[in-house]
Amino acid sequence: MNNNKKTLESVRDYYGKVLKTNKDLKTSACCLTDSLPARIRDVLKDVHPEVIEKFYGCGSPIPPALTGKTVLDLGSGSGRDCFILSKLVGPDGRVIGVDMTDSQLETARKHVAFHTDKFGFSKPNVEFFKGYIEDLESIGIEANSIDVVVSNCVLNLSPDKERVFSEIFRVLKPGGEFYISDVFSGKRIPKALAEDPVLLGECLGGALYIEDFRRLLARIGCHDYRVVAKSKIQLLNAEIERKAGMIDFYSITVRAFKLDIEDRCEDYGQVAYYLGTIPECQHFFTLDDHHTFKTGQPLLVCSNTASMLAGTRYAPHFKIVGDTKTHYGLFDCGPKAATKFGNDGITGACC
Repeated sequence: MNNNKKTLESVRDYYGKVLKTNKDLKTSACCLTDSLPARIRDVLKDVHPEVIEKFYGCGSPIPPALTGKTVLDLGSGSGRDCFILSKLVGPDGRVIGVDMTDSQLETARKHVAFHTDKFGFSKPNVEFFKGYIEDLESIGIEANSIDVVVSNCVLNLSPDKERVFSEIFRVLKPGGEFYISDVFSGKRIPKALAEDPVLLGECLGGALYIEDFRRLLARIGCHDYRVVAKSKIQLLNAEIERKAGMIDFYSITVRAFKLDIEDRCEDYGQVAYYLGTIPECQHFFTLDDHHTFKTGQPLLVCSNTASMLAGTRYAPHFKIVGDTKTHYGLFDCGPKAATKFGNDGITGACC
């Protein structure tokens, strides 16, 4: 059995057989729901209790401005985030969940009708597919067809992360966004720990070293990602602490866009105004941990940030003044990936 297949089977067994509910988890890597934004908590009240009980996640990877959009959830599990997204995209939107674990898919599919009725839709707008997140083409997800890709504490479980991110950027429309919460580490995970079935299942063994994550994205053409929120993971189990206590693990929410942008933040004297027109973000919009746009207040931005606002679905909600004709050098765009990692607290969250 090759290593990739062995890893996938280990993960499937852990989530299909070992864990019965999220109470069986041994660390705080998953299910950090106390910091969910109010707009998400309001929808969560209408999600079926069994779906919540069998959901394993580490954050809230659900951005705003989703009405009418097509959203893909990688590793959708019992469907909690998919059903939240179902309400947020509305009857004219579409949500696609992909998972490889039969028991999780069974739970999600069982409750599609319940949520369709609960949200007052005339027909379902969410569908669940069995498949591997490394090969979305095999389940019919076409290139340039998805507005937003989300994932909640799943990409760390993949044995081929570069292929996953390549697939993400293949299926995203130009200007599309990926918005994920996942587990990252402050150093590379030793092989023995990376192959430990419990550490792997607890989302620790496969955690990406943050600098390797940056390098991976650069290889596939994504030169600028943004950290939205971050918190340190507590190893609450004595045996896991003994094995992996020398490693700092973090739950981080990250966003990036399918855009042609530069690998450094460059200054062209551009200014951005948030118009306050996203209903769930009337007073401010948080792009990342160092860009919060208050309604009507001008903010100097680098060209990459300007593109993230003007070249995506957020464009109707912003006014960008200036162009890229005159270059003024590098833009001091706040904390870079390496220094962001040193802060143990949650640094921000969208809306």
